[in-house]
Amino acid sequence: MTESMDTIGLIAGNGRFPFLFARAAKDQNIRVVAAGIKGDTAWHLKFFVSKLRWFRVGQLTAVFQYFLSCGVRHVIMAGQVHPKNLFDDNIRLDGEFKDLFQAVKDRKADTIFSAIAEKLHQHGLELLDSTFLLKKYLAPQGTLTHRGPTLLELDDIVFGKHIAKSMGGLDIGQTVVIKDKAIVAIEAMEGTDRCVVRGGGIAQQGAVVVKMSKPEQDFRFDVPVVGPRTIKHMTRVRAGCLAIEAGKTIIIDPLKTISLANKASICIIATP
Repeated sequence: MTESMDTIGLIAGNGRFPFLFARAAKDQNIRVVAAGIKGDTAWHLKFFVSKLRWFRVGQLTAVFQYFLSCGVRHVIMAGQVHPKNLFDDNIRLDGEFKDLFQAVKDRKADTIFSAIAEKLHQHGLELLDSTFLLKKYLAPQGTLTHRGPTLLELDDIVFGKHIAKSMGGLDIGQTVVIKDKAIVAIEAMEGTDRCVVRGGGIAQQGAVVVKMSKPEQDFRFDVPVVGPRTIKHMTRVRAGCLAIEAGKTIIIDPLKTISLANKASICIIATP
């Protein structure tokens, strides 16, 4: 770790990913300066970072100035922004964000995040691979639970991987829910959890949830993440199997995630 990396800026969305990164940084004696998003970031993140300031969606210039004033030169993104905060009629975009939206060709996730990364670079801030302190949380290859996939589930996994990769290539989403080689739900902006609940409800039981990285995954943002919350939603809709990509998917709280899956007789498999 170089001297210039003793402080890292964290753009924190919702969920537990920001906490996972903050704890890992603390273990490495790295100071974390966090920018929280109002309506998304959990308030108690302040207990896990050196400094936390709140911003509204659309306050790009203020976030950049905050990081630079704190001596930050490297930044990571962790956690999602809820769609309601992206389409709220009351959102006020600063000049930097308005320029960004006018310049991009569309508003797909990769397009927007890539544009934000370029804006960061223009201000002397480098956006880092958000997994660089979290390699031990990347899923190892193989069956991770007591129960392995059935032959029918394996067929759905192979089918679902192709669909998920095709979706990822179009920057639509990372998750697809399959039942008997039928696509019952694909993830869009609503996120994995809602996709699982919607698809699992249609399938009624035994659905296979497949979550893959994009073919040209940029690990600076939108990294595939699963965890206990994923399994709880799968249990709720009686889904049977979760297939993820080995080495490219972060598992938050792996022991609890696998324990919950075992208790519900859900198979978790990480494929090449």
